[in-house]
Amino acid sequence: MSDWTPEQERLVSARYTPDDLEIDRNLRPKRLSEYLGQGKVKESLSVLIEAASGRGEPLDHVLLSGPPGLGKTTLAGVVANELGVSMKTTSGPAIERPGDLAAILTNLEERDVLFIDEIHRLNHMVEEVLYPAMEDFMLDVVIGKGPAARSLRLDVPRFTLVGATTRTGLLTGPLRDRFGIAFRLDYYAPEDLEAIVRRSAGILGVDIDREGAAEISRRSRGTPRLANRLLKRVRDYAQVRYDGVITEDVAAEGLAFFEVDHVGLDKMDVRILETLIVKFSGKPVGLNTLASAVSEDAETLEDVYEPFLLQLGFLDRTPKGRQATRRAYEHLGLTPPHDGQSGLF
Repeated sequence: MSDWTPEQERLVSARYTPDDLEIDRNLRPKRLSEYLGQGKVKESLSVLIEAASGRGEPLDHVLLSGPPGLGKTTLAGVVANELGVSMKTTSGPAIERPGDLAAILTNLEERDVLFIDEIHRLNHMVEEVLYPAMEDFMLDVVIGKGPAARSLRLDVPRFTLVGATTRTGLLTGPLRDRFGIAFRLDYYAPEDLEAIVRRSAGILGVDIDREGAAEISRRSRGTPRLANRLLKRVRDYAQVRYDGVITEDVAAEGLAFFEVDHVGLDKMDVRILETLIVKFSGKPVGLNTLASAVSEDAETLEDVYEPFLLQLGFLDRTPKGRQATRRAYEHLGLTPPHDGQSGLF
């Protein structure tokens, strides 16, 4: 196990009062000093925030990208707290009409943060209205219809837009180019996840040792959201089956009980691999066909399950479709084919 930094030790060993527990029930850090992992992103943001605050200006617009559960929403809140301003939160699909965006923008205060989750799903007409707001802090509003319609340009407060996306490739070029700051969040290292688990355990009042936290972190797919979710499930298991203390053995037993194996695969991950190997005899399978076979949405399959399976080397995307690798066969205790059916072996 890698050594922790002094900052990690301070955070995970801190005692939380009942008031702290009530305030921070959702486990989200509030400041950059509490935000564990993503070291380079934190360092860059710290400099940019300090510079903007020193000039009394809003921070440049920020685009956060990366797989789900890595802390994009949390980081947006941290940015607002570090700037000392309020944050208004919405999502791309929720802003259906330009008027919805206009209502949001005109209700912002100077230097406020507007957070738009899944920004790649913005309506095209809404996106067109957003451009002048981001660049010139102006809002073009059309009043009336037909020949009597006229355009009115309104000032909006200088604000910072923080956009989050799991699909950077779906962002239009003009929108992407209007973000002055862009960060991609990566999967977390095991030692960072371990520190996050122990910090969350302190907030939740869970008694956990370092080995127990390490066991949970190893099975958390590099994702803080999943690490916190697994911690809560193991806490419940330890409370019912043991004395409430989470050790390495208790964590391993509890996670096995909830069908999370030693590398972090859950029931659906295993089902995907078994479907590729058994049902389709190891041959390449198209995404939509695979999604139908496992009764899951194709977009969910591509965004949620595939990245981790690809990262582990259990899945390969070939020109003909998805295919299980030799490592997937070995992990499931199955014999890889040797009859030429698969191009991977």
